[in-house]
Amino acid sequence: MDYSAINSGGFGDPDEHDGFHRPITPTESAPITTEPTSPPPFSPTPTTPPPFREHAEGAPESPEVSASGAASTPAGGRPAGYRPEPQVRSSSKQAGQQQQQQRPSVQYKLRAKVTGLERTGRKDPILRFDVHTNLPKFRTTQFRDVRRTHAEFVKLANHLVSSNAECFVPAVPPASTSAGVGTEEDEARTRASMQRWLNYVCANEVLMRDEEMVYFVESDFGYSPVVRKSQPATGVRRKMLKQFAPPPDDTIELADARPIVKAFYLGTMEAGQKVDRVVKSRRGLALALSDLGVKMGTVSDPQITTHNGLAFAFRKLGKTVQSVGDQAAAQATAEATTLGDPFNYHSSDAFIVKETLTNRQILMRDLINAQAATRTRLHSADRLKVSSSVRSDKVDEAIQALDEARSHETHLQAKVNRVTANLLVEQRRWFHRTANDLRASIRDYTLRQIEAERRILATLENVRPDIRNIDSSGGLSRLGREATPAARRTALAASQGPRGDAWSGVSRSMGPGINRASAANMVLSAGTATNGGVGVSGGTEEMGKSAVLKGVEEEADDDDRVDARNAASRLAASTF
Repeated sequence: MDYSAINSGGFGDPDEHDGFHRPITPTESAPITTEPTSPPPFSPTPTTPPPFREHAEGAPESPEVSASGAASTPAGGRPAGYRPEPQVRSSSKQAGQQQQQQRPSVQYKLRAKVTGLERTGRKDPILRFDVHTNLPKFRTTQFRDVRRTHAEFVKLANHLVSSNAECFVPAVPPASTSAGVGTEEDEARTRASMQRWLNYVCANEVLMRDEEMVYFVESDFGYSPVVRKSQPATGVRRKMLKQFAPPPDDTIELADARPIVKAFYLGTMEAGQKVDRVVKSRRGLALALSDLGVKMGTVSDPQITTHNGLAFAFRKLGKTVQSVGDQAAAQATAEATTLGDPFNYHSSDAFIVKETLTNRQILMRDLINAQAATRTRLHSADRLKVSSSVRSDKVDEAIQALDEARSHETHLQAKVNRVTANLLVEQRRWFHRTANDLRASIRDYTLRQIEAERRILATLENVRPDIRNIDSSGGLSRLGREATPAARRTALAASQGPRGDAWSGVSRSMGPGINRASAANMVLSAGTATNGGVGVSGGTEEMGKSAVLKGVEEEADDDDRVDARNAASRLAASTF
């Protein structure tokens, strides 16, 4: 067969002849044209668009235009229209990939703000909050006035603990505090604690992406967990596994954390119980003081006490003791609120952390069992290799069992690695957060106790003039002295005032959160009577309007001033 026709075509020597087109060798009768001839649809040569003759002023020319303008017929005999297209598309793809890599990743966020707390008697309180998010799973970016009961928050927390083994989910704060349901302090503390809980959950990168968060926010009629998950081991099996020694752990920080967290859990639980007993005893003391004040008031009856000065002193002292009893009851409530509630909450929070670390140890034990099962399957497959009679069904079964064991081991290994890496970060955050919260609680408790003791001392100082005015000899102010003071001063300056405590001799600093004038506003001035001791414990606002304690005058040269120097000199010169 003669192949000269094919060889002389578009696949042969381009300088001789083009089998599919006219000869492109220039002749005298056919002038050269720079316009390329469009090839037929079946031509293997790529098509290049014709160049533009005219360009905008100052615009750069494309490579095709500059090349075609330089020479109408390039070397090789092919016109400009038949040249391959320059490699521009590959560079554009690379530029697009670089632009995608340079684009910053989207910072997902989920924020919730508590806007209100509704209580109806003893029923479960309802919390109202707003949600702002840019997570793609939510229907919209803003949710206004979402209403959820406290029990629904507990359900969400239980689900998050069970389904996220790599996170320390904080315990849900209680629905009420020891300050008393319906009080302003109780509402403020409950809202603040729930806001802190929402801030932590919404800021966690793992918890904010949980499916139940979407259902919790978007549910219209209440909330109940859609996906119910349980912990790795529950009931008797969990108790049985806790009896064994923990599995070998390469992460020393997490291995040492669990005993510390368990000791903290037991210590805070015991401390909370002891604080509750102290509060109960202090409230019993308050009742006893109130009863004592009432009985001292009955002694002031003229039929029982004929001395006018002594009867008046008994009456004033009875009311003062009743006021001290009321303040002791308020001090017990403050002690339970500022110290007892934080201990009980951190105990429940530490229990969740301890159980989360236990779940990690259970996962590690399951991984060890999976590794042992994989080795067993591998040994079975090795025995089949050396066996004299091998059945195909036994081989398939052994291979399938080995693949399943390896797949299960790989899954558990990846899960343990993920849980370990995330719990390392969570553990450090939890230690830091718990230390800060306990430090703030102890500081609040100390300030409240100091202010309560200052109120009690200032209240007792109010009765000094009445005790010293029992008779003309000075009453109890003589302290066993044989000689009567030549000049007695009954207008004594109080030791507790807005400027601090006169006994310390050190100026008080007005730090953040410290109200030094609260003790002065909570006590009565000298000579002011109380209605059965109820007025002092009625509240800061009422007593601030009715009576204000005068501050300590440092410039006053008073021998009877109550301070450390005068007290020491009196005790040194007195005879008992």
